[in-house]
Amino acid sequence: MILHSKIIGSGSPLLILHGFLGMGDNWKTLAKQFSALGFEVHLIDQRNHGRSFHAQEFNYEVMAEDLWQYCKHYKLRSCIVLGHSMGGKIAMLFSSLYPEIVSKLIVADISPRFYPIHHQQILEGLGQLHQQIISSRKQADNLLSNYVSDLGTRQFLLKNLYWKKNGELGLRINFTALKANVAEIGEALPSHLEVVVPTLFLRGDKSEYIGNEDIALIHAQFREQKVQTIVNAGHWLHAENPKAFYECVSDFIN
Repeated sequence: MILHSKIIGSGSPLLILHGFLGMGDNWKTLAKQFSALGFEVHLIDQRNHGRSFHAQEFNYEVMAEDLWQYCKHYKLRSCIVLGHSMGGKIAMLFSSLYPEIVSKLIVADISPRFYPIHHQQILEGLGQLHQQIISSRKQADNLLSNYVSDLGTRQFLLKNLYWKKNGELGLRINFTALKANVAEIGEALPSHLEVVVPTLFLRGDKSEYIGNEDIALIHAQFREQKVQTIVNAGHWLHAENPKAFYECVSDFIN
């Protein structure tokens, strides 16, 4: 099975990998900007997300394999790969396994290390949406607000809703598989990981995902890398400061 994607523009391939509970569509605005630079931008939905296939198996190894199958299907070579959070870990592992396919790598606000589980509240809220009959987005937002206080985060999560049938909304994500495998999201990448392609790490100045202690690990596992900090941005740095994010990425890929 091939991952679902939306392809924007033409030119050299630029693959964008979203984070946990996201989808390729979250990146549409930036994708249009990157396509204007002469790139064919692939907004990819990972397995169990967006419009891609559902599967019980869910870990970084199978998701890197999904991406390889995707590249093979579209006959893609010399790709730039950009991944945020979970997508960043997939991108790192993929670049380590298939360096002949990747020309440059951009990792947004994630390090190769282990992260403890921290999505429980969000998953509890989404579980309520999964179990109940939801007839409006307002009803879904009210329900989710009992678990997720931040409006921006709720709006991001509610993009997973779609009309199952007239008068009933459902979740596009494979909630059961994602909840069962949530521990996989924080798993460290292999300690022997080595990435030889030029890599840009971007971190938000208000985020703790790439701390100063992570820099040594990045230096050890990535042959050619640089780390840049985006100001006025947390973990969703591409949404919180899209202008600075775009400028950093466009400088690196050109």
